[in-house]
Amino acid sequence: MLDTPEAVVEALRENNERAHGRQRTITAEELVEAAQPFEENNVLVTALLELMSAYEFTGEHRKSPVVFARLLKLWDTTPASFSQWEAHQIFWRFKWVTTSLLQVPEVPLATIHGWIDQMRTRYEAADHGPQPVAAMRYHVASHTGIGVADAYDLWATRPRTELSDCQACETRHFAWHQVRAGDDTGALDTWRPVLVDGMGCTEEPQMSQARALLPLLRTGRFDEARSHHLTGYRRVRGNTGMQDEVGLHVEFCALSRNEGRGLEILAENRPLFEATGAPLAHLDFLTSTEVLLARLVADGHDRTAAAGPPGRNWTTGELLTHVRTEADRLTKAFDERNGTTAVGERRQLRLAQRPLLEEPLPLGLRTSLSRPSVALGAASVAVPETPEDFVSLVHEARRVAATGHPGAHRLWTRVAERLADDGAPHDDRLGPQDLLHAELAEHRAYVLSREDREAESVTELNRATELFEGIGMPWHALSTRARGLTWTSVSDSPPEGEASREGTDAGGTTARLDEDALWAGLAEVLREAERLKTEAPLDGGPLGAGEAASEEDAAVARVLEYLTVLFSCAFAAYGAVTRQLPEPSDMAVARFEEFAAMLRTEAERLTVPHHSANARQFTADIAGRRGDVERAVAELRAALKDVEASDRPWRGSRPRALLAQMLMASNEQAEAVELLHQAIADAVRHDDRDFALAPTYALLGHAASHLGDTSGAVRHLSEAAARFDQDGCHDEAASTRLQLADVLACAAQQADAVAVLESILTGEEASSLDERLAAQTRLTLARGLRELEEFLPAAEEFVRLADAIAAWEDEPGLQTMVAAETAVTLAMADRWDAAGTAYERAVASNAEAPRPSLVTRMMCEFARLVMLARGADGLDTALDHLTRADAVRAAVPDGTEGFAPWYETGAVHYRRARVLAQADAFPKALAEAEAAIAAYDQGGEHGEVERAEATRIAALVEGNGLGRFKEAIARLAAAAERARTAGLAEAAQILDTLRQDYEKR
Repeated sequence: MLDTPEAVVEALRENNERAHGRQRTITAEELVEAAQPFEENNVLVTALLELMSAYEFTGEHRKSPVVFARLLKLWDTTPASFSQWEAHQIFWRFKWVTTSLLQVPEVPLATIHGWIDQMRTRYEAADHGPQPVAAMRYHVASHTGIGVADAYDLWATRPRTELSDCQACETRHFAWHQVRAGDDTGALDTWRPVLVDGMGCTEEPQMSQARALLPLLRTGRFDEARSHHLTGYRRVRGNTGMQDEVGLHVEFCALSRNEGRGLEILAENRPLFEATGAPLAHLDFLTSTEVLLARLVADGHDRTAAAGPPGRNWTTGELLTHVRTEADRLTKAFDERNGTTAVGERRQLRLAQRPLLEEPLPLGLRTSLSRPSVALGAASVAVPETPEDFVSLVHEARRVAATGHPGAHRLWTRVAERLADDGAPHDDRLGPQDLLHAELAEHRAYVLSREDREAESVTELNRATELFEGIGMPWHALSTRARGLTWTSVSDSPPEGEASREGTDAGGTTARLDEDALWAGLAEVLREAERLKTEAPLDGGPLGAGEAASEEDAAVARVLEYLTVLFSCAFAAYGAVTRQLPEPSDMAVARFEEFAAMLRTEAERLTVPHHSANARQFTADIAGRRGDVERAVAELRAALKDVEASDRPWRGSRPRALLAQMLMASNEQAEAVELLHQAIADAVRHDDRDFALAPTYALLGHAASHLGDTSGAVRHLSEAAARFDQDGCHDEAASTRLQLADVLACAAQQADAVAVLESILTGEEASSLDERLAAQTRLTLARGLRELEEFLPAAEEFVRLADAIAAWEDEPGLQTMVAAETAVTLAMADRWDAAGTAYERAVASNAEAPRPSLVTRMMCEFARLVMLARGADGLDTALDHLTRADAVRAAVPDGTEGFAPWYETGAVHYRRARVLAQADAFPKALAEAEAAIAAYDQGGEHGEVERAEATRIAALVEGNGLGRFKEAIARLAAAAERARTAGLAEAAQILDTLRQDYEKR
C-alpha cells in the first residue's frame, strides 16, 4: 500500500534500482500519482524528479518538459520541499528541457529560445556561470545550421561551471563538432580521454563510441572501430533512450560491409521503430537504417527478411520504402520548424555514403546473412579468362587443366553449364564426343568429392574410365581407374554398382578385405602401367583418338597420367597410415615409404617437379604426425623448392601452410606468419578454391597471438570464423570464436570478448552446436560477464550452464564446479537466497564428485562477500563459512591428486585473518595471518607469492591494528628480502613500500 510518505519513498528507492525501461517508467508515473495527496510536497518533488529521469533515459522527450514545468512551479512556490541535491537538479535539468524541446518538431524555435532566455535569467539570479547557457545556444545553432561558428566560440571559450555537462559528455560534443566540420583526426584526438583513458559517466563512453565508429573507419583505425562496436553496442542495445546510437552502429555495419550484422541489430532492437517520443533521435535511427537497407537492396537482397515495426513480416525492400517515407516526413517537419535545410542536408550526406572498405571488416561475430567472399585486395588475381565461344571455351579448359591450374575447374563448370543450356550438336573440332563426356565426368567427380560425396564421385570416375577406354586413351583410362580405386578406399559407402568390391564386417565397418582389394587393384593398375610404357612409351608413340594434337603434347600427357597413377598409389598408402595413427603397422609404413619414394624418383627422372613436391608433402605430413618435426620441415622445404622449379606457383600454398604448422610446433612463429600470408595470397591469386582458407586464417591468428600481435590475431581469427560460417562449419566457427575471445580477454579487452561469446550462443545455429562446445562457451561467457561486474547476467549464464550439464555422467566434478561458481556469482549479484541454494548444491555435489579446492574457495569467497555486504554484523556468518571450509579440507584423503594441503590450509587461514581484521579482532587476525604464513612455508618455492601476501596482511594487522610498528617493520624487511631472493621483484616492492610508510610514521 502506498498510503504513507514512507511507503512511497521506499517504493521510489526500489524503482531507482531498476534498469531504465518501460517498467521503471510506468512505476514512476504511478508513484507520482501516489505522492500527490500528501500535505507536504517533498515526496512529490522526489517522485517528479524520478519520473523526469525515467522519461529522459528512455527517450520520452515529449513528456519530460511537462514534468519539469510542474517541478519549476513547486520550486517557485515551496522551495523548502527540495533537498540540497534536488535544488541543484532544478538548475541542472534546465539543459534536459532545452534538448528535449529541440527533439520535437512541433515546438517552435521561438519557444526554445524563450526557454533558454529563462534559463539564463534564473542562472544569473542564482549566480551561476553562463557556460551551460552558451552550450544550449550552440546545440540549437548546430541543429538549425544558423550561426554555428559564433555559438561554438561563445560556448567553448567560457569557463566550465558546476552546472556544465560532465567532462565526458562535453568532450563528446566538442569532438562531434569537429566530425561535422570534417576533421576526423582532430575529433579522435579530442575523444581520447573518453575512448582511451577511461573518462566516463552514465552515458559515456557508449555515446562517444557510437559516434566515433565512422571517423575511425575513415582514418583507417580498423581495430579500434571493431572494438568500440563490440563493446559500445552492448551498452546501448535495446535502450530506447539511445536509438540514435543504435542507429550509428547499424550505419557502421553497412559501411564496413557487415550488412548481416546490421540486420541482426535491427532484429534485436525492433521496438525502436515505434519509439517516437524523441523524434529527432528517431529520425537519426531511421536514416542509419535506410543507409543499411539501401545497401542491401542495391546488392540484390531486396527480398531478404528484415525486422521492422512489429505486427507484420518485412523484406528489406518493403522496409526501405517504409523507413524512407517516415524519415522524409520527419525531415520535412524539422526543416519547416527551423526555417532551414540543415536537417535535410545532413540526412542526404549520410545517405550518399558508400562502403568505406573493399572487404568486410572482420568483427569476430557470428552473423546469419552470408557475406561476400573475402579476397586479398593487394593481390592481382591470376586466373584464366572464360571465352564466350564454346569451342574456344573447351580448348581453354583443356589447356588450363593440363597445367594443373585450379582455375580449370571454373572453366569446366562453365562448359557443363553451356552444354545444359544450349544443347547444341557436338562440334568435331573438339574430337570425339565421348572425350568431352569423359572430361566432364572427371569434373563432376571433383565437384562431388568437394561435397564429401565420395561414393558418387567414384561412380563418375569409373564412368570416365570406360569412356577413355572406348576412345582409345589408355593412359587417361588408367589414371581415372587408379583414382577411382583410391577414392573408393576413403568413401563412406560403395558407389552404385561397386558393392561387390567392398567387404564389411558384422558391425558395418570396412573389413580387411577392403585393404586387400585396394592393393590388389592398384597392383593390377601398376602392371598395366608397365605394359603401357612398352606399348605407348612415355617419350613418344602413336596417338589415341582424342589425344593431343602433337607428339610432344602426347608425351607430356602420358607422363602426367602415369605420374597421376603413382600419385594415387602414394595417396592410398598415405591414407592407410593416417587411419592407423598414432601406431601404424610396419607394413603400412613400409608400403607408404615405397610408394612415396617411387613417385618422387619417377617425378625427378621425368622432370615433373610438382609431383616430387607431392611425394615430399605426403612424407612430411606423416613425419609430423608421428613427431618427427625435423624430417617434416626438411621435406617441406625441399617440396617448396620443387614447386618453385615447376613454374606452378599455385601448388605452393599447401606445403607452405603445412610447413608453417610444423614451425609453430617448434615455436618459430615469425617465419610461420610469413609462410601463411604467402599461402593465402597465392591461393586467392590463383583462385584455388580447394585450399582451406578458414583453418589457415585460424593458424595465422594463433601464430600472431604467440608473437604478441593482438590486432593481427583478432583480425585473422575473426576472418577464420567468418569463413567457417560460410562453409557451414558452425562448430569450427564457434571454436575459433572461443579462441578469439581468449585472445581478447588476455589483451584486457574483456567486453569485446563477451560480445564475441554472446554471438556464439545466439541465432539458429546455436541450438545445433556440439553440447560440449556450447557448454565451454557459456562457462567462458559467464566468467567474462562476472569480470565485467555484470553479476546478474553472469549468474543467469551459470544457471543455464548448470541445467545443460545436469545429465552429464562422464564429468561429475563439472557439476560441483559450476554450482560453486554459480553460488559465488549470485552472491556478488546480491541474490543471497538463490546463492545459498547453489552453495548447498555445490556442497552436496562435492560429496558425490569431489572438487574440494573449488568448494573451499567458494566458502572463502562467501566469507569475504558476507563481510563486504554486512560489515562486522556478518562476522559470525563469515566465520561459519570458514569453519565449513576447514571441514571440507580436513576430509580430503592424503595424496589426493590436484589438492595441495599446504595451499588450501593457508588460503582458509588467510581469509579468516582478513575477516577478523575487518571486525577489529586484531589479535586473532594476527594469529590467523601467521598460521597462513606457516602453511605457505610448507609449499616451498611454490608458496612464495602467497606467503608474501599473507605477510603483508600480518604487517597491516600488526601495524595499523595493534600499533606495533617496529615488529611490523622488521617483518616486512625480512619478507621483502626473501621475495627478492625468490625473484619476486613486484612483491618485494609492495612490501618495501609498506615498510617505508611505517618508518615515516
